[in-house]
Amino acid sequence: MASNTNQSEETNLENVYVIWLDASINSSKENFDIQKQIRSTINHVKTFANVNDCERYLQQISQDDRIFLIVSGRFGQEIVPKIQHYRQIISIYVYCMDRKINELWAKNFPKVRSSLN
Repeated sequence: MASNTNQSEETNLENVYVIWLDASINSSKENFDIQKQIRSTINHVKTFANVNDCERYLQQISQDDRIFLIVSGRFGQEIVPKIQHYRQIISIYVYCMDRKINELWAKNFPKVRSSLN
């Protein structure tokens, strides 16, 4: 019976994505280290440095899958209003330097859980 539970958990994890949208996603050791940590838990980690590419990718993910979106404050202001209604997105985390500015726009979107800085 334990093997069924493990198989079920693996199946559930296969349907979970972490999508990270940030112009400087691949330009710092810190970002690479964080990506590595996330990948040790979640198989599907996808990074984008462009809002349009990210939005197109999100549109093609099955509604049965679940997405945690990490987004920079600047890109968040642009993409969140367009995609916050997508069923597959369960949480959005804004990764920013200026938490107060991002909390102003983010408070209008219930899927935005937190600002990370």
